[in-house]
Amino acid sequence: MRIVLDGMGGDNAPRETVKGAVEAAEVINDEICIVGKRELIEEELKRNNFKGNNIIIVNADEVITMEDSPVKAIRRKPDSSMVVGLNLLKEKRGDVIVSGGNTGALVVGSRMILGRIEGIDRPVLASIYPCLGKPASLLVDAGASSEAKAQNLLEYGLMGSIYMEKVLGRKNPRVGLVNLGVEESKGTSVTKDAYKRLQQASINFVGNVEAREVPNGACEVIVCDGFVGNVILKLTEGMAWSILRLLKNKLMETIKAKVAGLMIKGQLTSMKAEFDYNEYGGAPILGVNGPVIKIHGSSNHDAVKNAIIKSIPYARENVVDIIRKSMLDTEENIEEDEEDNF
Repeated sequence: MRIVLDGMGGDNAPRETVKGAVEAAEVINDEICIVGKRELIEEELKRNNFKGNNIIIVNADEVITMEDSPVKAIRRKPDSSMVVGLNLLKEKRGDVIVSGGNTGALVVGSRMILGRIEGIDRPVLASIYPCLGKPASLLVDAGASSEAKAQNLLEYGLMGSIYMEKVLGRKNPRVGLVNLGVEESKGTSVTKDAYKRLQQASINFVGNVEAREVPNGACEVIVCDGFVGNVILKLTEGMAWSILRLLKNKLMETIKAKVAGLMIKGQLTSMKAEFDYNEYGGAPILGVNGPVIKIHGSSNHDAVKNAIIKSIPYARENVVDIIRKSMLDTEENIEEDEEDNF
């Protein structure tokens, strides 16, 4: 298997991307293809004393920056590391791509270069969501589309359920729809319609979930539009780090508090790790014809390493083909129901 890595994508590229690739190459047998400016990548490989043979370089002289317009960047920078990497995936010269570059450009580029899976209206960005004292959930959409129709929310639930089961190993994951209340009658016309569609789908739909229950692990797959999802993610991240800073400050106020802090240092470190995006291996873009993983723009080498390692089951389990088949089956079921009602 060949993992394509956007070597120039992210705030800390290529230093952290190459270091992460070197660390991943030491623990996997698969080939890593780093796409980017050859001389810079070779320099970083030397800096990291790489002596293995499972990293190759594909040169790309252009870079899509965080400030670039997504559509214009994809069209006007054909020799960028992101576009070259996506084309490698399209041409079957790579099995999965990992990128920390411009999120909008990666979503647009995936849709334009790889194309959408038949039956999918909008690809979605799915993000790991940490839960208090429980395994993490998957939030779809994390920000790919600020608005969504009821059919889109159904697609998000189906794709999220498949990814959670096939890649993250959570059998029969519970799927919940973020809403103002748990009652079926709550919400907008879109969420009410989406509720009915999700209820009829072949997934473990548990109904509406309120935002306050999301951090408690109310469901394994959290369904919402990209506007709501992005707000949930950023609010959670902000609250988590604020609470940890507050605890740290409180534990430094007195000698007694410092002693208590030393006694629970391990637990605090563990709690911090639960909210650290570097641990989770990136967010898949579901609904396009190829496995695409988006990592945080400020990812360090640990995040890059984890994303590379955890991208392998995404490709190996043929998740894209499973989603494609699932959407075809869903369309057939909808057509049969419409014929029966007629």
